[in-house]
Amino acid sequence: MYTHHKFKVERTAHYHTIGEANPEVTRLIIACHGQGQRSQYFIRRFDVLDDGKTFVIAPEALSRYYLKSFGGEVGASWMTSAERLDEIADYANYLQQLLEHYRPLVNEQVKITLLGFSQGGATIFRWAMEKFPAVDRFILFASMLPEDLDYRPYQEYFDTKKITWLYGTSDQFLNDQRLAFNRSVFKKNNIQYEEKTFDGKHEVRRDVLQELFADQV
Repeated sequence: MYTHHKFKVERTAHYHTIGEANPEVTRLIIACHGQGQRSQYFIRRFDVLDDGKTFVIAPEALSRYYLKSFGGEVGASWMTSAERLDEIADYANYLQQLLEHYRPLVNEQVKITLLGFSQGGATIFRWAMEKFPAVDRFILFASMLPEDLDYRPYQEYFDTKKITWLYGTSDQFLNDQRLAFNRSVFKKNNIQYEEKTFDGKHEVRRDVLQELFADQV
């Protein structure tokens, strides 16, 4: 007979940035990648926002795996169904520490956006429900709002955030049924949001990012 145990260990997290964290920065973006991606490639799309006043952080998920067989290209994942609550707690602690490290280094009036693409979208909202980070905006990019969470007790927190749900009209992972279900999750939890689309697939496009942040300098 065996017994399951667990204890906390220290991990080394990796992330990539664009820009320089200094008092001139008035726009801070934490961008979480999707399933199987790596931050070093994901962050390249954000180069169009490199204007001297923007600092972009792309954290990489703590779990890595080979995308095919037993070698070759490596991807990263924020969580799986195995011990999922522990994985959520671990990445929430990681992302919160990352935010708290850089927040004092930038302008006091900085606007902070959490952007999550695909699996990263659920990641930023699960982080929010664990730590309630002091941010200004959430962007759910080609993703679904986690439906297993009850956001209603924290409506005051979400009411003070700008929440944008964005997806491509040809996204192969978001059919009409899934889109309708996601709208129902927003409605059930009384979360106010704006829904935006672009002509494209399950992808992060530079022109879309430019449009997303055109109203924020």
